[in-house]
Amino acid sequence: MSHRYKLWMAAAALAAVHGAVLLAGFLCPYNYASQNRDLAFAPPTRVHFLDSSGRFHLRPFVYGLRPGMDGSYETDSMRTYALEFFTEGSSYKIAGCIPSHTHLFGVPAPGRLFLMGTDAYGRDQFSRFLYGGQLSLLAGLLAAAISLLFGVTIGALAGFYAGWLDELLMRGAEIFLALPWLYLLFAVRAAMPLHIAGWQVFLLLVSVIGLIGWARPARLIRGVVLSAKERNFVLAARGFGASDAYLLTRHVLPQASGVILTQLALLIPQYVLAEVTLSFLGLGVSEPMASWGSLLSSLQQYYVISSYWWMFLPALLLIPVFLLYHLAADALQERVRSVQL
Repeated sequence: MSHRYKLWMAAAALAAVHGAVLLAGFLCPYNYASQNRDLAFAPPTRVHFLDSSGRFHLRPFVYGLRPGMDGSYETDSMRTYALEFFTEGSSYKIAGCIPSHTHLFGVPAPGRLFLMGTDAYGRDQFSRFLYGGQLSLLAGLLAAAISLLFGVTIGALAGFYAGWLDELLMRGAEIFLALPWLYLLFAVRAAMPLHIAGWQVFLLLVSVIGLIGWARPARLIRGVVLSAKERNFVLAARGFGASDAYLLTRHVLPQASGVILTQLALLIPQYVLAEVTLSFLGLGVSEPMASWGSLLSSLQQYYVISSYWWMFLPALLLIPVFLLYHLAADALQERVRSVQL
């Protein structure tokens, strides 16, 4: 498989994932914070085309859900609810801006459609997963942008001017590389007050994650700049009186674009995983805000692990998302190598 095909395939799949997360309100049948305590830990709803008598239905449907005395659930085959498209439901904002009440699909009340089951509060796991992706992916994107901003700036300065500035900046980078960043995040979050706004926790964690991770991109950019500044066309432009800023922005840094994009594809899943880890341990954003880590926090309870298998579904869905980012990074790295050859 060529690197170009791999890159387009990964880019298309990642665009679909991010599009689904961005349009979570439209794609989700319920609000992420909507609770139904009578349906705690309800299993995933099965969608049927054949009813109990064997008759085929063109429109898919679900059976009614009936809680049992021992905490289990039974399907009520006497009550069916047809799947409807473009239904009216809870209000939301498309991309956080455009208010709407229309959902892609749903079933009429009192029917329920839980594609990934419910949690301990009866909240729809599918809706929480898509909504949680908005926070977790945004954390990864913002933290990666911060890391690359510092990494590209520091790496470019170190490689272009070399000398004592290079020594100073690279020794500082080595210190950041040696830091146990996960424990540093724990310490920063533990030092924060417990009762602060969720958005403040989010911004602080994103800033810390991004500022810690600039060292590795900086070293890579430095290596590219050291090589690029000795190219003949760069030396010729310098001979014609081009300024350092012009040389960096027009001739040197464009040669590092492949490395920058590769680092972006690698850092985003790494920082998403950092946010997931912190939220899983209760050090990230607090309820009722949804993130991928908070969806997995219930797995710290043994009775959840042993009794409700569908609570693992969010973790399983994260695996292909991370693999897509690494596939994109691998394709970008192959592209950089082919260009250099």
